[in-house]
Amino acid sequence: MPRTINYLAFLIVFAAPVHAGDLDFTFRKRIETGQGASQFEVVHEKTTWAADKTAVVICDMWNEHWCKGATGRVGEMAPRMNQVVNALRERGVLVIHAPSDTLDHYANTSQRKLAQSAPPVKTEIPLQGWCSLDTSKEAPLPIDDSDGGCDCVPQCEGRKAWSRQIDLIEIREGDAITDSAEAYYLMKQRGIENVIVMGVHTNMCVLGRPFSIRQMVNQGQNVVLMRDMTDTMYNPRMAPYVTHFRGTDLVVEHIEKYWAPTITSDQVIGGETFRFAGDVRPKIVVAIAEPQYGTRETLAHFARERWKQLQGFEVAILQGDPAKHDVPGLAEALQDADLLVLSARRVALPEKDARALRAYLDGGKPLIALRTSSHAFDARGQGPAGHTDWADFDAQVLGGNYQGHHPDGPVTTIAAVEGAAGHPILARIEGPFTSDASLYRAGPVASGATPLLVGRIDGAHAEPVAWTHRYGDAKVFYTSLGNPGDFANPVFQTLLDNAMRWTLE
Repeated sequence: MPRTINYLAFLIVFAAPVHAGDLDFTFRKRIETGQGASQFEVVHEKTTWAADKTAVVICDMWNEHWCKGATGRVGEMAPRMNQVVNALRERGVLVIHAPSDTLDHYANTSQRKLAQSAPPVKTEIPLQGWCSLDTSKEAPLPIDDSDGGCDCVPQCEGRKAWSRQIDLIEIREGDAITDSAEAYYLMKQRGIENVIVMGVHTNMCVLGRPFSIRQMVNQGQNVVLMRDMTDTMYNPRMAPYVTHFRGTDLVVEHIEKYWAPTITSDQVIGGETFRFAGDVRPKIVVAIAEPQYGTRETLAHFARERWKQLQGFEVAILQGDPAKHDVPGLAEALQDADLLVLSARRVALPEKDARALRAYLDGGKPLIALRTSSHAFDARGQGPAGHTDWADFDAQVLGGNYQGHHPDGPVTTIAAVEGAAGHPILARIEGPFTSDASLYRAGPVASGATPLLVGRIDGAHAEPVAWTHRYGDAKVFYTSLGNPGDFANPVFQTLLDNAMRWTLE
């Protein structure tokens, strides 16, 4: 008998969680700054949860998805997720695997039977098979996923491809497997009040399934999303036309605003937060040095609003002084820039900056140039000592032929060049539009340029208004548009967004 007792004691000690106890997190929330203001500020809050009152729910990390891109991202994320889940399990957290529509595969496992063993609980708010967007509690989702969200080209055909959870995530004794309200019943049986949700897809099952965010919040559970252990079903060719990974960011922000705070995997296992290999956020350098058209305000505002805040890119805005022939910080910023956006007029750059600009372009880095940038560096020899002109910049780099402009006044009607409508820079630009900017005399463009838009005013020849060119390996887009009225035009805004995508492609 004594030997039996000692053996049982041994089992009890070593079967217990190795690091059971408290879980310390830093929650990220978004708090509305005023009632009905639709403005939110980011708030961080330190929180401690008891491990034995916490469950982690792994949503739909299938072995295969109908979308090849989604399948690849699940496979990339799964090893890190497995490390996180193992660490939480060792701390005493209940692990619930929720691979929807695959329960037959697990029918005879102890993990499936554990979930089934929890007695049903009557809830004030019914646990549904699916909880749709609740307009009384949240705004519409910030992404358009109405096409199913596949980001592959061409899009994959929808089908049931999954049969089980991906094998890279371990299922161990003491875990549970379910895809229904059983998850909540098991939590109530064990006195679990806290839920960590991870898995896919953030805009779909992570929000809507009976074991996921909306329904767990509705049942009064304390819920957090692990924001670096998730992915969306989002196609960047749909609104708001951001990258796939920025689409995930926007849905995460939506959850932080209306449903639950978020945490990251490094808070559990240390190291760096997880990031998909394809999630590369470019650095855009916006160099402004022209006194005529107000791009100091318009272009800077556009870049901050559209490329920094919406797209999530790193944006450096350099405000130059054309009178001093200087764009402070240009050489340094170009060292690690992925895209240069230029709005300048007759600036003779300091030699250091001129060398850096040539090195940037000679290195095959892309350029977007606006309006007066056709004569950006043709200072007509008026620059100070130690500064240098690049009089042939228009012809060599932009592929243009600037010959002055028509007088102010006539409205320019702008349309796609015949045969150019399928170019990606003209995506979502429908029909002719107008500009009150004076029409530049810019043609004919270089033989290697591809005209995209042409402008017409009464009594004058049509002129090219936008085109692409190659300077060596560097992709170049130029448009003679760019006055304040153009920046207020959604068509012009779309044109710049499309040019940004094309140059960075």
